[in-house]
Amino acid sequence: MSVDFNHTIVLTRDREKSARFLADILGLEVGEPAGMFLPVTTANGVTLDFATVDLDIPVQHYAFLVSEDEFDAVLARLVGAGVGIQADPHGRQPGRINRQDGGRGVYFRDPAGHGLEVITRRYGADPESPLNGVAEEVPGAV
Repeated sequence: MSVDFNHTIVLTRDREKSARFLADILGLEVGEPAGMFLPVTTANGVTLDFATVDLDIPVQHYAFLVSEDEFDAVLARLVGAGVGIQADPHGRQPGRINRQDGGRGVYFRDPAGHGLEVITRRYGADPESPLNGVAEEVPGAV
Protein backbone atom coordinates (compact mmCIF):
# COMPACT_ATOMS: atom_id res chain seq x y z
CA MET A 1 0.00 0.00 0.00
CA SER A 2 1.20 3.49 -0.85
CA VAL A 3 0.51 6.27 1.65
CA ASP A 4 0.79 9.92 0.66
CA PHE A 5 0.30 12.93 2.90
CA ASN A 6 -2.60 14.89 1.36
CA HIS A 7 -3.50 17.95 3.47
CA THR A 8 -3.45 19.57 6.87
CA ILE A 9 -5.41 22.34 8.52
CA VAL A 10 -3.49 25.43 9.64
CA LEU A 11 -5.33 27.37 12.34
CA THR A 12 -4.90 31.14 12.30
CA ARG A 13 -6.64 34.35 13.37
CA ASP A 14 -6.73 35.52 9.72
CA ARG A 15 -6.68 32.83 7.03
CA GLU A 16 -6.19 35.36 4.22
CA LYS A 17 -3.16 37.00 5.84
CA SER A 18 -1.49 33.69 6.74
CA ALA A 19 -2.22 31.95 3.43
CA ARG A 20 -0.99 34.95 1.42
CA PHE A 21 2.16 35.21 3.56
CA LEU A 22 3.08 31.57 2.95
CA ALA A 23 2.22 31.69 -0.74
CA ASP A 24 4.19 34.91 -1.27
CA ILE A 25 7.28 33.67 0.57
CA LEU A 26 7.31 30.26 -1.12
CA GLY A 27 6.29 31.51 -4.57
CA LEU A 28 3.00 29.57 -4.55
CA GLU A 29 -0.61 30.46 -5.30
CA VAL A 30 -3.52 30.80 -2.91
CA GLY A 31 -6.40 28.68 -4.16
CA GLU A 32 -10.11 29.40 -4.15
CA PRO A 33 -11.82 29.22 -0.76
CA ALA A 34 -13.42 25.87 0.04
CA GLY A 35 -15.92 26.50 2.82
CA MET A 36 -14.00 27.70 5.84
CA PHE A 37 -10.64 26.82 4.28
CA LEU A 38 -8.26 28.84 2.11
CA PRO A 39 -5.82 26.41 0.44
CA VAL A 40 -2.18 26.70 -0.53
CA THR A 41 -0.93 23.64 -2.42
CA THR A 42 2.72 22.62 -2.73
CA ALA A 43 4.38 21.11 -5.82
CA ASN A 44 3.94 17.57 -4.49
CA GLY A 45 0.19 18.07 -4.08
CA VAL A 46 0.03 18.59 -0.32
CA THR A 47 -2.51 21.26 0.62
CA LEU A 48 -2.30 23.51 3.65
CA ASP A 49 -5.88 24.55 4.40
CA PHE A 50 -5.88 27.81 6.36
CA ALA A 51 -8.83 28.32 8.71
CA THR A 52 -9.68 31.42 10.74
CA VAL A 53 -10.53 30.57 14.36
CA ASP A 54 -11.24 32.62 17.45
CA LEU A 55 -9.32 30.65 20.07
CA ASP A 56 -5.82 30.21 21.43
CA ILE A 57 -3.77 28.65 18.65
CA PRO A 58 -0.96 26.26 19.57
CA VAL A 59 2.21 26.88 17.62
CA GLN A 60 2.79 24.31 14.90
CA HIS A 61 5.85 23.63 12.73
CA TYR A 62 5.77 23.26 8.96
CA ALA A 63 8.89 22.43 6.91
CA PHE A 64 9.31 22.72 3.15
CA LEU A 65 11.93 21.03 0.96
CA VAL A 66 13.07 23.20 -1.97
CA SER A 67 15.82 23.29 -4.59
CA GLU A 68 18.90 25.48 -4.14
CA ASP A 69 17.52 28.02 -6.65
CA GLU A 70 14.16 28.07 -4.88
CA PHE A 71 15.95 28.57 -1.56
CA ASP A 72 17.72 31.63 -2.97
CA ALA A 73 14.35 33.07 -4.06
CA VAL A 74 12.68 32.30 -0.70
CA LEU A 75 15.58 33.84 1.22
CA ALA A 76 15.50 36.96 -0.97
CA ARG A 77 11.75 37.35 -0.36
CA LEU A 78 12.20 36.93 3.41
CA VAL A 79 15.00 39.50 3.56
CA GLY A 80 13.15 41.86 1.21
CA ALA A 81 10.01 41.68 3.36
CA GLY A 82 11.98 42.25 6.57
CA VAL A 83 10.88 38.90 8.02
CA GLY A 84 13.13 37.78 10.86
CA ILE A 85 15.09 34.63 10.06
CA GLN A 86 17.25 32.30 12.11
CA ALA A 87 19.49 29.29 11.56
CA ASP A 88 17.88 27.26 14.35
CA PRO A 89 14.34 26.59 15.56
CA HIS A 90 15.01 28.21 18.94
CA GLY A 91 15.98 31.61 17.51
CA ARG A 92 19.51 31.57 18.96
CA GLN A 93 21.11 32.43 15.61
CA PRO A 94 19.15 35.36 14.16
CA GLY A 95 19.99 36.72 10.73
CA ARG A 96 21.65 33.45 9.74
CA ILE A 97 20.94 30.22 7.82
CA ASN A 98 22.19 26.72 8.64
CA ARG A 99 24.17 24.33 6.43
CA GLN A 100 22.88 20.99 7.79
CA ASP A 101 23.61 17.91 5.68
CA GLY A 102 25.55 20.06 3.21
CA GLY A 103 22.44 22.00 2.22
CA ARG A 104 20.90 25.19 3.51
CA GLY A 105 18.06 25.82 5.93
CA VAL A 106 16.21 28.75 7.46
CA TYR A 107 13.53 29.20 10.13
CA PHE A 108 10.97 32.01 10.40
CA ARG A 109 7.51 32.74 11.82
CA ASP A 110 4.23 33.25 9.98
CA PRO A 111 1.63 35.87 11.00
CA ALA A 112 -0.06 33.35 13.35
CA GLY A 113 3.25 32.57 15.07
CA HIS A 114 3.72 29.14 13.50
CA GLY A 115 7.31 28.04 12.94
CA LEU A 116 8.17 27.64 9.28
CA GLU A 117 11.31 26.03 7.91
CA VAL A 118 12.75 25.85 4.41
CA ILE A 119 15.52 23.32 3.67
CA THR A 120 17.40 22.15 0.59
CA ARG A 121 18.39 18.71 1.84
CA ARG A 122 16.41 16.11 3.76
CA TYR A 123 17.56 15.62 7.35
CA GLY A 124 20.14 12.86 7.53
CA ALA A 125 21.04 13.20 3.84
CA ASP A 126 24.72 13.72 4.72
CA PRO A 127 25.42 13.11 8.43
CA GLU A 128 29.18 13.38 7.77
CA SER A 129 29.01 16.76 6.04
CA PRO A 130 31.67 19.17 7.34
CA LEU A 131 28.97 21.85 7.12
CA ASN A 132 26.84 20.28 9.87
CA GLY A 133 26.63 22.78 12.70
CA VAL A 134 27.72 25.68 10.49
CA ALA A 135 25.60 28.83 10.30
CA GLU A 136 26.14 31.62 7.79
CA GLU A 137 25.21 35.28 8.17
CA VAL A 138 22.74 36.62 5.60
CA PRO A 139 23.47 40.21 4.52
CA GLY A 140 20.48 42.46 5.17
CA ALA A 141 18.62 39.85 7.21
CA VAL A 142 16.73 40.75 10.36
